[in-house]
Amino acid sequence: MGSEQKNALFAVVLSGLILFGWQYYFSPPKGGAAPVGPAVNTSESAAPTTVPNPVMATGSGPIEPTDLQTYSVSGNDVTLTFDSHLTVKNFENKQAAFSFADTVESQKPMRVEFDFGKGFQTLNFSPSGEANKYQSSERNVFLNVTPDVNGFPSFNLTSTENFKYRFIYESKQKKLENSQQRFFTIYTDELKQYDVNDEDGGDRAIKWAGIDFNYHLFALYFDKEASLIYKNGTDGTFSMFSNKADKTLVYHLVFVKKEYNYLNSLGHNLKQSVNFGIWGFFAVWILKGLQFFYPYVHNYGVSIILLTLLIRLITFPLQYKSFVSMKKLQLIQPELNKIREKHKEDPQRLQKESMELFKKSGANPVGGCLPLLLQMPVFFAFYKVLYSAVELVDAPFIFWLNDLSNKDPYYVLPVLMTGAMFLQQKLTPNTISDPVQKKVMMFMPLVFGFIMKDLPSGLSLYICVSTIFGILQQLMVFNAKGSKQPVVV
Repeated sequence: MGSEQKNALFAVVLSGLILFGWQYYFSPPKGGAAPVGPAVNTSESAAPTTVPNPVMATGSGPIEPTDLQTYSVSGNDVTLTFDSHLTVKNFENKQAAFSFADTVESQKPMRVEFDFGKGFQTLNFSPSGEANKYQSSERNVFLNVTPDVNGFPSFNLTSTENFKYRFIYESKQKKLENSQQRFFTIYTDELKQYDVNDEDGGDRAIKWAGIDFNYHLFALYFDKEASLIYKNGTDGTFSMFSNKADKTLVYHLVFVKKEYNYLNSLGHNLKQSVNFGIWGFFAVWILKGLQFFYPYVHNYGVSIILLTLLIRLITFPLQYKSFVSMKKLQLIQPELNKIREKHKEDPQRLQKESMELFKKSGANPVGGCLPLLLQMPVFFAFYKVLYSAVELVDAPFIFWLNDLSNKDPYYVLPVLMTGAMFLQQKLTPNTISDPVQKKVMMFMPLVFGFIMKDLPSGLSLYICVSTIFGILQQLMVFNAKGSKQPVVV
């Protein structure tokens, strides 16, 4: 077997290994997607209330017992409830599918502490007499809480003294059957996710940070990125604090279901919480393509089929060259076998004359790898969209396929996909003469099908449709007039 065929075989095997490795190490397969239901109203009363508060030890010393008052701020369909220590208690947003309590799973999901030179501690804020304005009793710190144009609350703190601040998130480890896992998440110039209770830390300019779980995000963001020191603790907390004292602090809070277009409309790079990874560029356009077709067909499965056909049509010029090259390889196979037999004892001469034959005939020995290489970025991007985009959660297709983000429960699509890949392999000209390597190639669809059985059914649908349409394109090229003429060398 020539080195060019070995390279082609290596590319196919490597692609399978990449697929398996990516699935195993980076994105665990989904089990059963949690049902998306209506938001649960768990907010406290907007009127000030009091609850007993035990002695707290935060920062340098204990905080004296006090009665905590509860306040709320509302705008549009959003309501935030927080107490007089600036601890978030509840967050309602009608756009969200799950309750805030289920997302954060904490009585103190986020709180703020201040350092005036004697260590971090909480301050107690009480109404100042004006709407949405508060003042601390311990320090001359003034707070104004107002909803922004989207209804989300903005906190504006000013003081007559310089202070440092610290935000503390608190939550619990959790992983659902659909493989959605709770993370502490920050966005700097890239997205970073930290497992709850997994010790880590750093010093970065942070644009936003929060708790990310089950397609929902609770986060704070700054108007301008803030240089903060952050630490992820083994006690279920994530803290970040300023190393530079100032007299002002402005931050904003959001709680949203991570719909990409909605996050994009909010700005501040919140859309980056939809983690498409290194295939983000392709994934965004695939999501936009699916969203483009959806209003016309009202079925994301049909949208996947239409987008797949469009991708195949766009890439057909390159695939056409590959199909023609494969056909030429098949036509020069008798001549190539003669060269191998004649120079089997002289590898250098064999290599030289083989390359001359390829050049004269216009055949490309690695041209068959091109369609595969073209599809790999699209394949991984489709996978990340199906895994990360909440738009496709619980999206039905037909009959038994009621969630394209979940695996096919009866493995119908993986079986059809494997069969289509076998058929395509039979129709593809093969210059491999070694019987062992031919058997290896024949097993590739089975390996691929085994890997696909636990991946999202939407991904199997994409590959199945792409393979079938590729077969039709291939037959069209191979049966074209003049395609069966021998190659003059």
